[in-house]
Amino acid sequence: MVDIPEINTVGEGDDYYHVEFRDEDIFDTIRTPDWAENAAQSVSDGAEVRTGRLEDSDGWKVESVLIKKSAGKDTAKEQAKDIIEKIEI
Repeated sequence: MVDIPEINTVGEGDDYYHVEFRDEDIFDTIRTPDWAENAAQSVSDGAEVRTGRLEDSDGWKVESVLIKKSAGKDTAKEQAKDIIEKIEI
């Protein structure tokens, strides 16, 4: 069973809530991959997933999920959890 991380922080941008699961400092590289778009969009229209490559590893993990602000903060947190579960399980 995969261990899904808890939410670290929820930042608020102009258009999105930035729901962070892992600190970006633990990654060598962070990207918003096209392959994660289907999983994200199946949960929340317009959502984006940022993944990071761990230092000294070829493995990629979800760093954060961006959810449109129109969803509301509480809904954004729930939708971000649903998205990370789809991707990391």
